Amino acid sequence: MSTPPLRLFFALPCPDDVRTPLCTWRDSLAIDGQPVAPANLHMTLAFLGAVPRGRKAELFALGAGMPREPFDLHLDQLVLWRSGILHLAPSQFPEALPALVHALHQALCAGGFEIEKRPFRPHLTLARHCRHLPEGQASFHWPARSLVLYSSENSARGTQYRAIGEWPLHGATLLSPD
Repeated sequence: MSTPPLRLFFALPCPDDVRTPLCTWRDSLAIDGQPVAPANLHMTLAFLGAVPRGRKAELFALGAGMPREPFDLHLDQLVLWRSGILHLAPSQFPEALPALVHALHQALCAGGFEIEKRPFRPHLTLARHCRHLPEGQASFHWPARSLVLYSSENSARGTQYRAIGEWPLHGATLLSPD
């Protein structure tokens, strides 16, 4: 019997001190879609999809080799894509963000990993299946301090994202492969 692959992605986790006020603000809006669970808030940098479990150690080595420059984001644009994704985006972002994404994508491609081909558009998904853009002004400061490898897992409670690897943008590995 073969072991099912992992559904993986690299992302910036939403810090706890940002998540709480952000969710309070989001929940005050007239949203007509499905809100993202607070624990699942993140900014995807590279979506891998199905990856054989045996390649997890390669991804840990790759994560450890990424640039470690911390940076700050300012989420100030409330946007609704035609696909129904309601999200917050930065109107401007520091050079360290696209540099990290570029380094990550290059390393993943060099390692033979398949990644999503869409251009990177920094955003934090607030809700899915929305038909209307609610009225609201946003201004959230997000200190990006770690890069995380997440596993997307389905359960009776819905989809949950579990951190399986984390690298501070200024130091050593926090989680390591099982």
